[in-house]
Amino acid sequence: MKVGFIGLGRMGQGMAGRILGAGHDLVIYDQIPKLLTALGQAGATVATSVAEAAADREVVIDMLPHDAALESLVFSAGGLLDCLPKGAIHMPMGTHGIEIIRRLTQAHEEAGQILVAGHVLGRPDLAAAGQLSIVPGGPAEILRNLQPLFDVLGKQTFVAGAEPQAATAVKIAHNFVLGCAIEVIGEGMSLIRKYGVEPSLFHQVLTKGLFGAPAYEVYGQIIVDEAYDKVGASVQIGIKDANLALAAGEAVGVPLPSCNVMRDRLLGAVAHGDGECDWAVMAREQARASGLE
Repeated sequence: MKVGFIGLGRMGQGMAGRILGAGHDLVIYDQIPKLLTALGQAGATVATSVAEAAADREVVIDMLPHDAALESLVFSAGGLLDCLPKGAIHMPMGTHGIEIIRRLTQAHEEAGQILVAGHVLGRPDLAAAGQLSIVPGGPAEILRNLQPLFDVLGKQTFVAGAEPQAATAVKIAHNFVLGCAIEVIGEGMSLIRKYGVEPSLFHQVLTKGLFGAPAYEVYGQIIVDEAYDKVGASVQIGIKDANLALAAGEAVGVPLPSCNVMRDRLLGAVAHGDGECDWAVMAREQARASGLE
């Protein structure tokens, strides 16, 4: 398959590497040239513009950090709306808001192009190993044609439906629930520490009992080790995700009170200089609030 990939941050590097390793014809582009070096040396074609990355491609994937970057990629002069071939697919795979996905769906349709929301669940290490979960939304036939790419990138695919915004809603809700789980682990850790219990023991109780799931195993261990400098998703990304969830809920009249608690912990982390740490640093904020730090 002829694939363009735009946005070679931590997640994008691993994902694009998987696509290249599977033998697909890959063209890559990023506004930061040094991010293109490793994949270029490995055999990917390095583009110097969005137009080059989109030329003659069947699908262009982007892995961008926020809605503003996605909007610029598509709507700027020389962006995807101008240069993506008719009938080709644009597949944003990062975390974005409902409204921008709706706008892109309509704009691409009017331009004779196709929008698929192909959101991914997982951290950068899982991306490099092809162990992400993929949540796509779009026309059924198009999703079937994209399944070989999904199989390269992830261990499982959960089709959200024919509308791209459905997949976006799942992604937003997933990140909201994960963030709340991390915040709750931090609360529990602070409580047991006040009674002289080692966090490592509580982590074992959780993960060997009712909470033996990757979220509790991975983030619980990060909290036990206080390994907040090993960043999978940063505090800033967590704030973005919380704001997306609150906006999505407000748009359809769904209150998300737990999301406000999570967001407040993340904002506290920024205030204490931890804005670039992994968002599990919410546990440190809880510890501060508990008089432990």
